[in-house]
Amino acid sequence: MADFEIRIDTSRPLATEPEKGHNRWHPDVSPVLRCGPGDSVTMGTRDALDGQITTDSTVADVARLNSNLVHPLSGPVFVESAEPGDLLVAEILEVVPASFGYTCQIPGLGFLRDVFREPYLVKWLIGDGFATSEEIPGVRLRDGAFMGTIGVAPSREQLSSFAARELELKERGGEVLLPEVADAVPADPSIAAVALRTIPPRETAGNVDIRRLVAGTRVLLPVWTEGALFSAGDAHFAQGAGEVCGQAVEMAATLRVRFDLLKGEAAARGIRGLRFEGIDRSRARGSYYATTGINVHPSGWNEGEDLTLAARNALEEMIDHLVSAYAYTPQQAYAICSVAVDLEVGQVVNAPNFLVTAFLPLDIFE
Repeated sequence: MADFEIRIDTSRPLATEPEKGHNRWHPDVSPVLRCGPGDSVTMGTRDALDGQITTDSTVADVARLNSNLVHPLSGPVFVESAEPGDLLVAEILEVVPASFGYTCQIPGLGFLRDVFREPYLVKWLIGDGFATSEEIPGVRLRDGAFMGTIGVAPSREQLSSFAARELELKERGGEVLLPEVADAVPADPSIAAVALRTIPPRETAGNVDIRRLVAGTRVLLPVWTEGALFSAGDAHFAQGAGEVCGQAVEMAATLRVRFDLLKGEAAARGIRGLRFEGIDRSRARGSYYATTGINVHPSGWNEGEDLTLAARNALEEMIDHLVSAYAYTPQQAYAICSVAVDLEVGQVVNAPNFLVTAFLPLDIFE
């Protein structure tokens, strides 16, 4: 076992340190470092807007934001011996917040973007385990730091299929950001012209914005390409389930993560998307196992911002887990879900894909 580190300068934008990260998803993004199962990596991460909002920013700066810079991710990390069909385990050991955070309301972004059309800015002072703001007096948020964006690289086949389904959805009038060369990192046109934007979560995870991914959580990611190519960024100090205005308490942070590898597990169990497990301290229910769902049909058809489909997919993933891990019949598993599993909205803002989680409390099993 060894410890590795990705050091960044958060006072500088990602474009000045392109060897440390990326803001597009593509299997040809060069690894920042290589490690093996059992190794840990400490990685500095930039905020979601790549330093565009500072302690001196005003509402006028929100109106001028460059969305092409979202999200600057640290990585990728190449995990030795990881190959398609494996399940990568990324255990979150620690998320250390910066001292400044912000929450923007950006025109055109958010669940109620048709109602809230004007820019707005909340600046947060972070310290001693809490965040406070002059813009919202009387509120003190407890530290719930986690990485909003965490995932692995798509395979070449996924790169093509994801791009095709999102283009088709865009042509149907869906809210989709297509590949964009401007401000892409890496800037190589052969990558930037086809690389996926980081806004929506996909089967490779990414911008999932699940507030449960705090220290102590084991993130389970199907591997789609050699080395997995793990990346993270977009840290949040606190967030409500849904992240409804489009942002949480956004901040830079330091992530410490330890990797493990379950060979062939994703293929053997048919795991097609992000899962995670940990301890539910908020409800005193002990350990849990969670599955996730986004609004993409099994056939690959991408619906736009469909919370019902996302919930259905999360539920079907949980039923599959109960069948494969506990040998229940599908009907038994469906009943267990009805009496014990909680569906929770992860986020309803990362168009075109909303995300729902299904939580299984493990203390129900004798």
